[in-house]
Amino acid sequence: MRKRYYTIGMAGHIDHGKTALTKALTNIDTDRLKEEKERNISIELGFAPLHQEEDMQISIVDVPGHERFVRKMIAGTGGIDLVVLVVAADEGIMPQTREHLDILSLLGITEGIVVLTKMSKVDVELRELAKEEVKAELEGSPFENATLMLVDSISGEGIQELKDLILKSIEDIPVRSSEGYFRLPIDQIFSLKGQGTIVRGTIYEGEIETGAEVTILPQGIQAKARQIQVHGQKSSKGCAGQRAAINLAGVNYQQIERGDAVVSSSLFTVTDIIDVSLKTLGGIKHGLKQRMEIKFHTGTSEVMGKLVFFDRNKTEPAEDSILCQIRLNNKIVVKRGDRFIIRRPTPAETLGGGWIINPSGGKYRFGSETILKLRAIMEGSAEERMMKLLQQKKSIPSQTLIREASLGQDELEEVLQKTGWILLRSSFVTHISIVESCEKKIVEVLSSYHERHPLEKGINKGELQSLLESFTDIVIQFSIGRLIRQKEVSLENGVLHMHDFTPSLPSQWEKRCLQLLHSLREDKLKVKTMEEYFKGAGIPETVRQEFHYFFIGQNWIVPLDEKHAYAWETYNKAVNELKEKTDRRFTITEAKEILDLSRKYMIPFLERLDKDGYTVRINDERKWIS
Repeated sequence: MRKRYYTIGMAGHIDHGKTALTKALTNIDTDRLKEEKERNISIELGFAPLHQEEDMQISIVDVPGHERFVRKMIAGTGGIDLVVLVVAADEGIMPQTREHLDILSLLGITEGIVVLTKMSKVDVELRELAKEEVKAELEGSPFENATLMLVDSISGEGIQELKDLILKSIEDIPVRSSEGYFRLPIDQIFSLKGQGTIVRGTIYEGEIETGAEVTILPQGIQAKARQIQVHGQKSSKGCAGQRAAINLAGVNYQQIERGDAVVSSSLFTVTDIIDVSLKTLGGIKHGLKQRMEIKFHTGTSEVMGKLVFFDRNKTEPAEDSILCQIRLNNKIVVKRGDRFIIRRPTPAETLGGGWIINPSGGKYRFGSETILKLRAIMEGSAEERMMKLLQQKKSIPSQTLIREASLGQDELEEVLQKTGWILLRSSFVTHISIVESCEKKIVEVLSSYHERHPLEKGINKGELQSLLESFTDIVIQFSIGRLIRQKEVSLENGVLHMHDFTPSLPSQWEKRCLQLLHSLREDKLKVKTMEEYFKGAGIPETVRQEFHYFFIGQNWIVPLDEKHAYAWETYNKAVNELKEKTDRRFTITEAKEILDLSRKYMIPFLERLDKDGYTVRINDERKWIS
C-alpha cells in the first residue's frame, strides 16, 4: 500500500491557543524564534509531526493569528488537507477567527474540526454559551457541520480524543497525487554553514528524490536536491502532502524568496496575467472597482496586481463566480485549479478569492464575447480545452499542451486514449477532425490546381504547404501520408497530384499542338526554334511556355538548348543510329558525318547525350557509358 501524507492546519485568532494545542498534540513547540518567545505570538509558520506510521504520516502547520501576519497564514494554509479551527472559550469568535474562516472557505478547504480551547478558564455555563456562539457563527460556512470539541492544552483534557478524531477524519480525505510533476511552493528559506541553501514548504504534487535536478521558478534557476528532510529526519524522497526541507546545490539563498516554487519540469506556467473565477466576501466594507490595486495570494506567493473586469466596472459584496482577470506586477508560478485570495493593501482587508481558470491569460476586450470565452474555459473539460487550442494551432507539442491547457500528465494521457486523438512523431498532439479538415483542403487545392493547369502533372510538395498556411507542417505531412495510403493522392518526384489525374491537352488547343508536333517530326534533326513552331501552329505567346513544359513532361519532345528541341522519336532514332555506327569512343567529326549535322546542332545534341547519361566527354572525344 502506498504511504499517505497529510497536513493539518491550525487556524484562529491570535492568543487563542493554536501553538499550545500543537505542542499538546505533538510535544513540539513551533514558536522557535526569539521574538516569538518574547512576545508570545507566532510570527512565522510552525510545523510539527503529529502521526507517523508505516502507511500514513500527518504533519501540523501552526499559522500566525495576528492580523499583520495574515499573508503568512495564507501561505501556510495553501497546502493543508484538514483544518482545526481554534477558538478560545473565554473569548469566543474574534475578528481574526472570522477572517481565517473566510480565507479557508475561499481556498476551498472544507474538511475541518472546531476546537474550543482554554476550558480551565471558564465554567460549565460559559462553555455552553461559547459552543452556541461558535455554532451560530459557523452557519452558512463550509464548517457548519464540523465536529466541535472542548480541550485544554495545559491540563491535557480532550487532547487524546482530538487526536483520535483527526486520525478518523483523515481516513476519508483523498491523498494528494504523487503522479505527475513535482511542485513545492517555498514558504521558508535559510542558509546553514557547510550545507548552503535550504528551502521548506508543503509538497503540492508529485515527488522528489535525493539528487534530482530541479528548477526554481519564476527565475528559472537550475539546482540539485542535495538532501531532503522531513521533520528533521533525512529522507530519500519527498512526496505530495509532505512537509519537506530541501538542501539545494547550485543556488544562493539570496537568489530566491518566499513564493518561488521548486519544480521538476518546465511545464509549469510562469505568468503575470491570470484569468480567474472570483467570489467576493459579504462582510467587506466596499465593493471592488475596475483596475483597483490588490494583493494577490496563491500558494506561498504574495504579489501586487490589478483587477480587470470585462462585464462591469465594480462589484457588490458577496458576489459569486465573477469571471475576470488579475494582472500582476511580478511573475509567479500557477496551474489551472489553484486557489487564490485577494486583499486590499490598505486598509488591510480580505476581499475575496476563488480559483484560477487559465494561468496564461491574454489581453481581452471588454464585453460579453470575452465573458463567453472565459466561461467556456472555466467549464471546459480537459478534452474541450485541448480542442480549443488545437482549433487555433492545429498541432501542439504535448509538453506545451500540458502547460497551455493546464493539464496534468495523467489527464493528457487519459485523453489521448480516447478515439480521435493522435500523437504525431511521439510528441505532437492533434485530432482526427483537424487531420480530416487538412485532407479536405489538400484535395480542394489539388483539384483546383489540376483544373487550372491541366498540362502539369501536379503541384510541388513545398508549394502545396505554402498554400495550407492554417495547418502546421507536421499535420500536412501526416495528412498527405494518409491520402497516399488511401490512394486518393499520389506523390512522384516531389510532385503531388490526385491519384486518378493524368495531364492532358485542353480540347481547344489539342489540334494545334498535334500540328506543331507533326511539323517538328517532319523536320527531323534540322529543326527550327520552338518559337517558330508555336507561331506556325497559331498558339499564342501566353500559353507557349506551359505547353513547352507539358511536351517535355510527356516525353513528346527532348530539349537541346533554350530554343531548340527534337521530337522524342527523332532524338531516340538518332541516338541509336550513332551508337550502331561508332566504336566505344567517337569524335565530333565522326558524329557530324553519321548524322549529317552542322556544328549548330551537333554540339547541343552531344551535350544532351551527356546529360541523359548516354555518354561522357573525355577531352575531344565521347565515350559510350552503356
